[in-house]
Amino acid sequence: MTLFFLLHLLFITVVLLAMVGDGAYDCSESRCGSDGPSIHFPFRLRHQPEYCGYPGFELSCDRENQSILTLPNSLTLSVGEIDYISQQIRLYDPERCLILKLLHLNLSASPFFFTVEPYLTLGDFSIFKCSGLPADYQNQYPDCASDKTIFAVAYSLKSLPPTTCKKIHEIPSIPLETSLITLSWLNPICRYCEGLEKDCGFKNYTKQLTTQCFDRPFTTKGTVKKPLIAGGVIGLILLGIIMMALYECYSSSKIERENQARVEKFLDDYTARRPTRYTYADIKKITNQFQEILGKGAYGIVYKGTLSNEIHVAVKILNDSEGNGEEFINEVAAMGKIHHVNVVRLVGFCADGVRRALVFEYLPNQSLDKLIFPTGFKDNITLTWKKLHDIAIGIAKGLEYLHQGCDQQILHFDIKPQNILLDHNLNPKISDFGLAKLCSKEKSVVTMTEARGTMGYIAPEVISSNFGKASHKSDVYSFGMLLLEMVGGRKNFDAKADTSQMNFPEWIHERLNQGEELKIRIEEDDDIIIARKLSVIGLWCIQWNAIDRPSIKVVTQMLEGDGSNLTVPPPFTTRNTTHVGPSMQELTVISELE
Repeated sequence: MTLFFLLHLLFITVVLLAMVGDGAYDCSESRCGSDGPSIHFPFRLRHQPEYCGYPGFELSCDRENQSILTLPNSLTLSVGEIDYISQQIRLYDPERCLILKLLHLNLSASPFFFTVEPYLTLGDFSIFKCSGLPADYQNQYPDCASDKTIFAVAYSLKSLPPTTCKKIHEIPSIPLETSLITLSWLNPICRYCEGLEKDCGFKNYTKQLTTQCFDRPFTTKGTVKKPLIAGGVIGLILLGIIMMALYECYSSSKIERENQARVEKFLDDYTARRPTRYTYADIKKITNQFQEILGKGAYGIVYKGTLSNEIHVAVKILNDSEGNGEEFINEVAAMGKIHHVNVVRLVGFCADGVRRALVFEYLPNQSLDKLIFPTGFKDNITLTWKKLHDIAIGIAKGLEYLHQGCDQQILHFDIKPQNILLDHNLNPKISDFGLAKLCSKEKSVVTMTEARGTMGYIAPEVISSNFGKASHKSDVYSFGMLLLEMVGGRKNFDAKADTSQMNFPEWIHERLNQGEELKIRIEEDDDIIIARKLSVIGLWCIQWNAIDRPSIKVVTQMLEGDGSNLTVPPPFTTRNTTHVGPSMQELTVISELE
């Protein structure tokens, strides 16, 4: 890049020097011939820049090196003399056809006007076309006139034109015995500069029609000025090349440093984002010897911990487990690639023999079940329907990311309120991937040997292969049950409940199917719309056949819509055929066939 720029600059330098040598950018005095008039501001030659002359003062050189002035209507006359102090220019016609040429002259469109010179014998010429002319009239035939009925007549008030003539044109102040005319100009006023032996030119070297006087160089012939200009241009160009070379070196070094800093930042971010492997001694130090318990579950106990940088974390100490520790590491590595606002971030892990632990980001508001089943929640936070709706959308987006946003499809198989954690703004984050299964995105179903999950949230096909194959639609079923619990503020499945009692999903379906209001903690009219939308979507998600359930992407679109086009799904199969006995509420983690 630097070499290309320097070569380009060098090429421009050569062109500029050539132009300086030819005088293309030289506004100094010039001539068309050795004996021709001096040409400088306000006049300029045609090949010179516009700022070298005043508008309308352009001259040119013909083949015989004569100075030529072109007046309006393309009238060209040769320049005999230019008087810059009196601001006059004398013109002549080498073809001696001046009188006829002046027929087409219109000086109102030029900066010049006729000059009255008292020492010359002048006359007012009128051009007539006559059928006949008395001999006593002073007249002359233009030498170049082909029509001999055209006369140029000099007359006074005592000698009027004959009645047989028609006046064509009148020309004032023309010398009687010559073809030379003198024109004057009023602007620009440069006579003062000439009197002070200074150059006249545009102020500040601009095209604005304001002039000022400048000191003249040592010579007005251009013999010294051109080398000085060339030397100045060469010096400036060389200085520019040196400055650009230094700048390019500095920029290259700066870019290299920035690239290195970018790499270092990436490595720091990568190290910060990927899960860290801790020893069991580290885990004990992080949890301060397992001092503060956040919760207990079927798979272990969760403790609050603090990292060395004062960041709080949640540490889940897993129950003693059997199996290949390498599989545990592979699963953790896959989980470490998950980065989504609605999925809990895995900070690190411990696999020290049979002692294993997972370190997650700490979320202060605990899990969703504490808020939708508020009987045992100390802070007694009340969720509005609008907030419940936002939480539902967040969970759906997190599931959509797990199903389609990762390199591999991640099926959670344990979506329930206890596994939805809330941050300080009550934004939901999916947690607890102990039962998750990783598979290719191209696989629509997965093979399982035994059921996994929590009763009340498990899809029928997960319980028994008679109902089909487990797939991403199994997570949709669990999400639907979670939605209905958010609407009702109660558990859909109670192992201690009377089996003859209608369960909550059936109760919602019956009321919606009959067009009745839900009347569940409704305080405002908008609450009715949100409650109905969440209920209808939840019922679609828990359809018995997986093929009838929408994908989580469609569920997200339904939640983000206004819900006006949502219809109630078909009725359930009788609950006697779907009820699962209360022998166990939690299913254990089981091995799987790939």
